[in-house]
Amino acid sequence: MSELLILCLEFLKTGLFAVGGGLATLPFLTQMQEKYQWFTAMDLANMIAVSESTPGPIGVNMATYVGYTTYGVGGALTATLSLVFPSLVIIMAIAKVMDKYQKNPLIQNMFSFMRPAVTGLIAAAGFSVLKIALFKEAATFLASFNWIAIALFAVLLVCTQLKKLKKLHPIVFIAVGAVIGILLKM
Repeated sequence: MSELLILCLEFLKTGLFAVGGGLATLPFLTQMQEKYQWFTAMDLANMIAVSESTPGPIGVNMATYVGYTTYGVGGALTATLSLVFPSLVIIMAIAKVMDKYQKNPLIQNMFSFMRPAVTGLIAAAGFSVLKIALFKEAATFLASFNWIAIALFAVLLVCTQLKKLKKLHPIVFIAVGAVIGILLKM
């Protein structure tokens, strides 16, 4: 089977089962990284940073980025269209029947139990990114902590919870992180 067809099938599967939005694609991307070595764990962390800091849905940005870095423009188009196609078909079908069945207790129960499952998948992927962003391989336990990154993470986490700063657009926090990274040569 051609590599481009495998890329297409993987992103079709991701688009079909990544319920909950773009961040729900992270477990699928992690699995792709381990299975096909199209990109490294560090590449994945960089893709997430780029995807989060560019306009558009993170899942689509990630698919485009993965496709492009692995197979150029053809790969970008293949991965992006493969990711979007199942969602497009599913949302059109759901929109047709949702008005009729949205008050159905069975449907409400299904959604109430899907949310925690998706949240768990996103949290697991987020934990993987957290490890890459805040820790490094080192000979000793204390040296494995990226103290500057941990401090930046803690400050920005606190800032995003302060009432006055909470109103700032997320791009402000991303830009602050980028500037600090440049200044500190992270």
